[in-house]
Amino acid sequence: MTSSDRARQAFVTAGAVTMSVGALMGLGVLGTAVRDSAHGALAADATLLAPAQGAFRIWSVIYLGLLAYTVWQWLPRNSDSPRERSIGWWAGASMFLNGGWIFASQLDALTIGFVLIVSIAVVLMLLVLTLGRHPSTSRWEWVLVDGTFGLYLGWILAASFANLAVIGSFTDWPTMSSLSEQMATRLLVLSAVLGVALTTVFSGRLAVTLGIAWGLVWIAIGRLTDAPYSPRVGTAAILCAAAVLAGTALTRASLTIRRTRVARAATAPSPAS
Repeated sequence: MTSSDRARQAFVTAGAVTMSVGALMGLGVLGTAVRDSAHGALAADATLLAPAQGAFRIWSVIYLGLLAYTVWQWLPRNSDSPRERSIGWWAGASMFLNGGWIFASQLDALTIGFVLIVSIAVVLMLLVLTLGRHPSTSRWEWVLVDGTFGLYLGWILAASFANLAVIGSFTDWPTMSSLSEQMATRLLVLSAVLGVALTTVFSGRLAVTLGIAWGLVWIAIGRLTDAPYSPRVGTAAILCAAAVLAGTALTRASLTIRRTRVARAATAPSPAS
């Protein structure tokens, strides 16, 4: 155990506190609920890419996972592990940025909020890549750490496109003013392409895929059951969610076949001299 390890643990804990305060603000306990902030720009019926209200239940799972991770990283057996040393600073940064995004929403700072949510996505991508280089040592660690941060990343990627739609609809960005169905559909396709690409990079991590698909399915539910009503966008969101799930299935199947071939080659008898 070194002073750097203690500093990292304290940083993660401070990030968790910042995130928790932000969550209470986002719920309306300490501030304005996110759905009511920025004159309703972040509400479930604000744009064509806004997920229906039920989508945000995923935050409960993510926040509980992050708080559990904060405690977990203080355990003696984890404090100085190579894996924790590699991801701890990224984990803490993601929590600070999460709280910052909610603070920005309280100030109606939509553009700053978009920059922050993209920053969270970048930090989490680096974190998940690092997890791939340092495999988990137990099923519990795999569920708590890999599962939490994978789900967090997937949801943030979907939310980033939803936030981009907010920017297009509620700011003076000239390229996206008054987000159209055509533009919304293009953004959904782009999110699916990014999702499929990441499933390949992350070796078919299921948690990431589930986070992305969750966001896309709830966008579909919102457009098919609530205002702004758009069967075109709703259908596109369903197809994009299916594409991401299919891409993950193919990636995982390909990796399984490859591992099987390698295992067979390793156990095959050597040819006679």
